[in-house]
Amino acid sequence: MTKAADSWDNYARFYDWENGRTMGRRDVPFWTRLARRSRGSVLELGCGTGRVSLPLAKAGVDLVGIDRSAAMLQRAARGFIRVRGDIRALPFGDGAFEMVIAPYGVLQSLVQPRDLAATLASVARVIARGGTFGLELMPDVPKWKEYRNRVQLRGRAGSSHVTLIESVRQDRRRRLTTFEQCYVERRGARAREHRFELTFRTVTVPEMSRQLERVGFAVASRYGDYNGGRWRADADTWIILARRGR
Repeated sequence: MTKAADSWDNYARFYDWENGRTMGRRDVPFWTRLARRSRGSVLELGCGTGRVSLPLAKAGVDLVGIDRSAAMLQRAARGFIRVRGDIRALPFGDGAFEMVIAPYGVLQSLVQPRDLAATLASVARVIARGGTFGLELMPDVPKWKEYRNRVQLRGRAGSSHVTLIESVRQDRRRRLTTFEQCYVERRGARAREHRFELTFRTVTVPEMSRQLERVGFAVASRYGDYNGGRWRADADTWIILARRGR
């Protein structure tokens, strides 16, 4: 396992706790509406604990989720097909899916440009001609100011009290943002620290659009919110829908 993969394994036990207090499920209705248009199977890249996958499966979508983190997949509720694998080399046949989705900036965890290029080529292979690739980019990552040991969240997590202490550093030249996470888990008088790092790469919409075109996609739509609002550089989120060439 790589260091990055180990970080996601360590994050697994806190992922739903944190996102329930920040992201929640604001994006789920958008991905549900999109996925229900598919006439065939849908693949979610980086499905993690099933935050998006499970609601889509419950809505009747024929969905497969893939993630490289065994710990994340172990925490995913039953109700959809889960595969452990590398999105840079998807373990599926040519044209196996009518739609592929990559929510919540998952492609930005590919910090090497060659890894993103390999993933897009792999998606182009497994998606049927005429199929849709929907992906989301988080525009605010490079705007995070650097800081050290800031308390970001506190709250109950089962029988424990959890505090998230976070540091952020930026590598402007390489367009990388690294979050140093320290989760302090308390049970009574006992405390345990869980430390790891998560790094994300800034990718702009024009840059991603060009890369999609290189592997045979045509950009069909670009949105700036989860209600189909027009995309702009300062939008809350960046969503691209691309169609695989026939």
